[in-house]
Amino acid sequence: MKAYCSSTFMRVTKKTFFPVHASSFFAIAAIVFFAMHSQAAPCGHPRQNPQELLPARVSDEKMREIYEETKTPYKCGIVVEAPKGMLADSPSVFQKDGKWYMYYIIQDGSGYSTHIAESPDLLNWKYKGEILKRKNNSDWDSQQSAGYAALFDHNWGGSNSLEKFEGKYWMSYLGGALKGYETDPLSIGIARAGDCAQNAEWERLPRPALSPSDAESRYFEKLTLYKSNIIYDKNKTLGARFVMYYNAKTESGYERIGIAVSDDMENWRRFGKEPVIDNGKGLSGDPQIVKIGDVWVMFYFGAGWGNPQSKAAAFDTFACSYDLVNETKWNGKNLVEPSESFDKTYAHKPWLLKHNGIVYHFYCAVGDRGRAIALATSKDLREKIKK
Repeated sequence: MKAYCSSTFMRVTKKTFFPVHASSFFAIAAIVFFAMHSQAAPCGHPRQNPQELLPARVSDEKMREIYEETKTPYKCGIVVEAPKGMLADSPSVFQKDGKWYMYYIIQDGSGYSTHIAESPDLLNWKYKGEILKRKNNSDWDSQQSAGYAALFDHNWGGSNSLEKFEGKYWMSYLGGALKGYETDPLSIGIARAGDCAQNAEWERLPRPALSPSDAESRYFEKLTLYKSNIIYDKNKTLGARFVMYYNAKTESGYERIGIAVSDDMENWRRFGKEPVIDNGKGLSGDPQIVKIGDVWVMFYFGAGWGNPQSKAAAFDTFACSYDLVNETKWNGKNLVEPSESFDKTYAHKPWLLKHNGIVYHFYCAVGDRGRAIALATSKDLREKIKK
């Protein structure tokens, strides 16, 4: 829809004739031409960039629509577990050649490694193998290798597949050289493979993509960088093809979510000076980005700051933007929170997708079955899970 300033708008019908001097006619024609070819620019404010026209805030009505579209009230239970005595965490799920795959991480007490499982139906999963191993050498990522799928089709209800870049599939991962449970400092690495469904070690790039010790490191990421999610934005909304969201912390332990961008998946630069999600305290992390209509939706978990409507210790929620930066946070009911014995302590770290009209919400559940991967859905599918 085009907008016109009242001072430049003129309507001429077949029944109306205005005698005009030739020089005035051309001046008026130029003004009308400019008005008709400018897109929705406010009067007196020329349009310079499409992003300038986007609302800074997503309306309450639109936020409610997003919640209704993505809510998953039916908890199917645990779908993937780690070996006895270990912890399973951080799922990312995608489709390839008619099968479903999940990357997830296992903590064995000394550090993280990354694994893959396979499913015919998103409900029943079978372990395939290890794809990022702990190396036990002197490398920067020798003891921690926690991987997350990159370049997932972010169009909601789309292919749910991973996209290739330069003939390769890509993964970002949390890496570190010290043993233990997320022992600081941790950095973000990049890995690639010819087949995203392979049961084999991925090729890692030799240096961290982002590190808390970088000269460009911002005030909120000076100690450790955590989970990352990379999208392929072909419109270059932020001036680059690839956009990475990740949570990070300082000495205070307070986690916020920031952005980095890249044109080649190998060289990354921070975007902006401030985090895009900051809840004032506690943890805000494990972002996943999708696009629903014209709205960018960031699913993420919260802990230690709380939703006014809930006392959950850890939960999944979301924020929305039109420009990937100016986030409007949802303050309504959590997408997932503790309610069952298997997630009574924590229900958090989201990965959501929509397939055949059903929303699948994978998350990390901590309860009477330890730390494992659970599933909630928008339709009751519990009877289809094999016990």
